[in-house]
Amino acid sequence: MIVITENIALELESYLSAHKYDKIFVVTDTNTREKCLPLLNGALLSVNARFITIEAGDTHKDLEQVAMIWNILSKNGASRHSLLINLGGGMVTDLGGFAGATFKRGLHNLNIPTTLMASVDAATGGKTGINFNGLKNEIGAFYLPDCVMIDCVFLKTLDRDNLLSGYAEMLKHGLISDPQSYHDMLAFDINRPDMKKLTDLTGMSVAIKERIVTEDPKETGLRKALNFGHTIGHALESLSFAKNTPILHGHAVAAGLVCELYLSHKTCGMPIEIVRQVTHFVKEQYPPFIFGCDHYDALYDLMTHDKKNEGGHIFFVLLGNIGDIRIHQEITKELIMESLDFYRENIY
Repeated sequence: MIVITENIALELESYLSAHKYDKIFVVTDTNTREKCLPLLNGALLSVNARFITIEAGDTHKDLEQVAMIWNILSKNGASRHSLLINLGGGMVTDLGGFAGATFKRGLHNLNIPTTLMASVDAATGGKTGINFNGLKNEIGAFYLPDCVMIDCVFLKTLDRDNLLSGYAEMLKHGLISDPQSYHDMLAFDINRPDMKKLTDLTGMSVAIKERIVTEDPKETGLRKALNFGHTIGHALESLSFAKNTPILHGHAVAAGLVCELYLSHKTCGMPIEIVRQVTHFVKEQYPPFIFGCDHYDALYDLMTHDKKNEGGHIFFVLLGNIGDIRIHQEITKELIMESLDFYRENIY
């Protein structure tokens, strides 16, 4: 169940009063405990919730933090009838969701995303996971939360970089959906965001993802469309960690969209005008990710570790046009390198 609300405290209080749990735990990171938790304290203190705080930042989305959550759940007598509320961005909903999915083979989960990225991507759809051995989301599980509550009031605390991070996923949803959704996403003034309009677009974006997830919950076919921009995007993100210059997930996805739209044009007939529109948008709004030809082999190697790939072959989700999804497209190393050239030549 996904609820889009303008009064998150009242919505949560109503939800908790309608459901019975033996214990309630709340996972936050160091940022959301300070900035977001106060909005919910009334509803949570009345049910004697226990709070778990993890370190902020994707570099902490690891097994050590999961083990800490498991330990606290175990020491406080959590059971399969307990509720774990994940209050935070994608890192918190990914990691907390994975802890909830695996503790006693799964307790009740409720996600309250506090970033645009989490609202339109990480908190919905049931994917949970952690990073491992330098690879993004290498360990994880499909585990749908009982409920996702989205309130754009939290977005007022976001800086521009984090707003842009989530918006890359919204643009992707427009690209894989229909021309109207794509044009609505492209036309939104991200520099002077109208919060009412952003709430509407967030609802549209979530609806696109939920329609796809409902049809293909375990990613055997159509759901792979949600990976558009991510094969190259995840490789760039992993490279940024290796270089000790980490970039936000959505910034990497924005770069991945440019590269994979180029691949779509070259192999599936994606109109060049769409490629140019998105490339211009990314160049105008997102900081460039600087890498050189000497990083190409490392990026290619990272792509081979993508969960969609097998036997050293790299498969992409590409588009023939807006909403024309082509899954399982094998692309040569030469053409992948060409797409990286395209990004560097058009974004820097």
